[in-house]
Amino acid sequence: MKHSFIDQYSDLDSLIHRLDPRTKFIASLAFVMVLTPIRNCQAFAFYFGLIATLLIISRLPPLYVLKRSLLIFPFVLLIAIFIPFFKPGEVAGSYNIWLWQVSVTYDGLLVLANVVIKAWLCILSLILLSATTKFADLLRGLKQLGIPKVIILILSFMYRYIFVLVDEVMRMRRARDSRNFGGGRLRQLRTLGNMLGTLFIRSYERGERVYAAMLARGFDGEVRSLHQLNFKRIDAYFGVTFGLVLLSSGILFW
Repeated sequence: MKHSFIDQYSDLDSLIHRLDPRTKFIASLAFVMVLTPIRNCQAFAFYFGLIATLLIISRLPPLYVLKRSLLIFPFVLLIAIFIPFFKPGEVAGSYNIWLWQVSVTYDGLLVLANVVIKAWLCILSLILLSATTKFADLLRGLKQLGIPKVIILILSFMYRYIFVLVDEVMRMRRARDSRNFGGGRLRQLRTLGNMLGTLFIRSYERGERVYAAMLARGFDGEVRSLHQLNFKRIDAYFGVTFGLVLLSSGILFW
């Protein structure tokens, strides 16, 4: 089976696609690290307009971007949802949960909204980076930027074999359904647990076989490629312009 859900639209032709992966990575990192005052809604609107403009220039399908951002969004909420209950300040409401009484503060709700909006903007920037850059080129750029080699290798093998694991899961799911997967909830949970255990064992064994095959072919821990990245004039123009926009926005909104 064919899967291409990580860099599905990396073959499109746009200004963002033609940029060097190192330029896009540094720009995304700078955007993520921008600090904004909590109560400044205009700053959030400006940053959203900025990232939305880049998404339009990149020609990525809006529905694709929205679906991917919402897919990661629940994990952010799962972590940030408890902030309003622990942040001190003026109480917005109190609730009785069994034997406990919990209170929600206005300051906590403000911090929650701040975290959620910032996280969503960061997710959009990372989607722009990953969807417009071939994963192999991105890893090559990270290597030239000095990222540790072991991290590059882990990401490289993750990208290469995650599709294999997805196929394995789909085959196990079809086998489960063909055997009339039903019964009580306990039985279903036991079956899912067995599937997860089997998938872990198969993944471990496959990793051992792949590593042995690589050693037999002379692998020494160094990933080599004939394709070299080139820092072009357009990268310098984009980097300087984007940096000045972020710097100006930081000065303006503080």
